[in-house]
Amino acid sequence: QVQLVESGGGLVQPGGSLRLSCAASGRIFSLYAMGWYRQAPGKQRELVAAIRSGGSTNYADSVKGRFTISRDSASNTVYLQMNSLKSEDTAVYYCKVVQGTRVYWGQGTQVTVSS
Repeated sequence: QVQLVESGGGLVQPGGSLRLSCAASGRIFSLYAMGWYRQAPGKQRELVAAIRSGGSTNYADSVKGRFTISRDSASNTVYLQMNSLKSEDTAVYYCKVVQGTRVYWGQGTQVTVSS
């Protein structure tokens, strides 16, 4: 089993920044991919950004140029630096990791962008 602990969410004004963290622990041998999804009220969960073990990344079009995903393989932690936040970025953000054929999700952290 792999446990995920997310942190870094909160309330921020439009144009502000936040940094989300997700630390994986437990039976870890090879995390293939780590990523962030989000779900706004009344909407489906969507991919925000993902990073693979080789370092390749992909982003949702809506966050390109504003968000940056990174990972620290030594600590099995993935980060999401969010800049120039907009009200439409308001959502619960979930960490997801893939190990072998298994997928693990974090509990979610609320990000609210409002003045």
